[in-house]
Amino acid sequence: MPVIDVQHQLDTLTLTIVAEFAAPVERVWQIYADPRQLEKIWGPPGYPATVVEHDLTPGGRVHYYMTGPQGEKYPGYWRITAVDEPRSFSFEDGFADQTFTPDPNLPVSRNVYTFAEHDGRTRATYVSTYDSAEGLQKVLEMGIVEGATSAINQIDDLLAA
Repeated sequence: MPVIDVQHQLDTLTLTIVAEFAAPVERVWQIYADPRQLEKIWGPPGYPATVVEHDLTPGGRVHYYMTGPQGEKYPGYWRITAVDEPRSFSFEDGFADQTFTPDPNLPVSRNVYTFAEHDGRTRATYVSTYDSAEGLQKVLEMGIVEGATSAINQIDDLLAA
């Protein structure tokens, strides 16, 4: 299992997940840079992602939806704020309606994903910051820790393929 640490801090409004992969930084970067690879790991098992727009450049957008076991669709978006290929990228991640219009009733997170060489492996650090403790608490109650952990843990299978 790649995920080695998960912490959420209501006082700093953050959720941090750390994972390690038996692959070079550049290979792990490609999973996020290629929409077809991203689809294989973005949704947790049972909720596969479909990426309909993918522009991993500052100011770019990624639009996606996850499909649940009964066919229900859960749209979301990223608004890319910074890219330092292959070391990191930053983005806002939010829930959306079926036209990818942001849903103002659900929290938005600011995310920084970093990838660094560590003992011949890649250490990925995923930090999500919310605007309020209530927003963080809401996504915790929605199962973000379990969903994100199970999604990230799919990366090993993709790397091995």
